[in-house]
Amino acid sequence: MTETSAPEASASGASTAPSPSLISMTLLVYALFGVAAVASFVSSGLVAAWPLVGLVGIIGLIMAYIKRDEAAGTWLASHLRWLIRTFWFSLLWDVIGLVLFVTLIGIPFAIGIWIVTGIWVIYRLLRGYMLFKDSKPIPGM
Repeated sequence: MTETSAPEASASGASTAPSPSLISMTLLVYALFGVAAVASFVSSGLVAAWPLVGLVGIIGLIMAYIKRDEAAGTWLASHLRWLIRTFWFSLLWDVIGLVLFVTLIGIPFAIGIWIVTGIWVIYRLLRGYMLFKDSKPIPGM
């Protein structure tokens, strides 16, 4: 008899097993966000302003929004929410950096914000993916 491990139910009660296509789609969103973040670092050098706002990141965001309702009640719902929030918070911090950059006085602060935002995005993608590959929900989501 073959044993299969089912993902544990999260604190919110998400215990429904997601479809294989939903799992693949969530993995694709992680991959698109990862490509967008890496492309931002490569094209911008050390200061990666707007790490997820390129076309690839926006496509990933749209896909996450489209699949969010289908993922409700599964462990993937927390991952899609995590990715969506990663996008919007990175955009918020990038806009704050831009405002500081435009004022000219805040250029060093803007560059610092952009560096920290880029590192934060990479951290969130790695942390989320590590839980995703183990079929675990993101705690607190």
